[in-house]
Amino acid sequence: MSKPSNKPKAKNKKKPPNKIGFFARNRKWLVAFCIVAIVIFGLLWMNLFKAYPVKGKKELLVVANGDTYSHFIERLAKENQVSVPLIPKIYQKFFIHDTMKAGVYEVPQGMSIRQVLVMLSNAENAQMIRVQVIEGTNFKQLIANLKKDPYVTKTVVNLPEQQIATELDLPYSHPEGLFAPNTYFFSKGESDKKILTDLYHYQMKALDQAWQNRAADLPYQNKYEALIMASIIEKETSLDSELEQVSGVFVRRLKLGMRLQTDPTVIYGMGDKYQGKISRQDLRTPTAYNTYTMSGLPPTPIAMPSKKAIEAAMHPDQSKNIYFVATGNGGHKFSETLQQHNQAVQDYLSVLRSKTDTQN
Repeated sequence: MSKPSNKPKAKNKKKPPNKIGFFARNRKWLVAFCIVAIVIFGLLWMNLFKAYPVKGKKELLVVANGDTYSHFIERLAKENQVSVPLIPKIYQKFFIHDTMKAGVYEVPQGMSIRQVLVMLSNAENAQMIRVQVIEGTNFKQLIANLKKDPYVTKTVVNLPEQQIATELDLPYSHPEGLFAPNTYFFSKGESDKKILTDLYHYQMKALDQAWQNRAADLPYQNKYEALIMASIIEKETSLDSELEQVSGVFVRRLKLGMRLQTDPTVIYGMGDKYQGKISRQDLRTPTAYNTYTMSGLPPTPIAMPSKKAIEAAMHPDQSKNIYFVATGNGGHKFSETLQQHNQAVQDYLSVLRSKTDTQN
């Protein structure tokens, strides 16, 4: 009988993994991964990490009250500064967690879009404050805006109006109309007194220049009366093309001894009683500003008029119109006679009725 062999059986040796085979089998996935990574990197760079567009070494970026990240990013998209606005919007939502803060920011050359987005969330980063005075607004609104601005040093805005006028050394007891509408930039921490003083000087400069170059035979005793007229013109129309026409109507009414009969003066005289509408009773109720019950100009301006309105007060048109009424579609219809005016009023009421019918 043969003896069993004592030689150990040969073990099956494990073959080393085929590295080439692994990469070969997953080449498509690796290529796809690399492409996706490159695309993501490119999108992030184009929409977050590339430099914010700056002309020169630095540029001031103005953020107004009420401005939002969404609108800011959409503006960048319209200017072709970002290609996919959704990306910076997502970044803002998940990484900034705040709103844009009003102010004037300094953007140096080389700052990325992402860095700008972060900077705008903190008002401490603002270099200057923005003071916007809209034509046709009044002194109370100007003071309220200065009070709300945390970067304006408060020295006079909490005083009564007449005391503010005294502190500013104004030559008039009533401050209405004496401050020029425009957009201004001041250093953070600037005092309300300095801001108001500058705005006053700008308005007086515009008024003095217009008064020196005024048309002949105007019914104003002095430049302050012209400023009062300018404020009424400012409140009566929002169209620059109508300023001189409105001025002409009121100038001719003054010369003819007719009452101005302008609603904005009535509204101003009502003060806080005005809640968006005026009634027949309001038109009949005498106040210092009710030009339906009084002759001539009211005692003070009723708003802050623009330079254009001041110029219009000094240069009324040369027509014969003494009436005007809204058209209902923007603008006004000007008339020479009461008959023409009454027809224009009926046309206006017809437009209002048709709009009401359409809405219903």
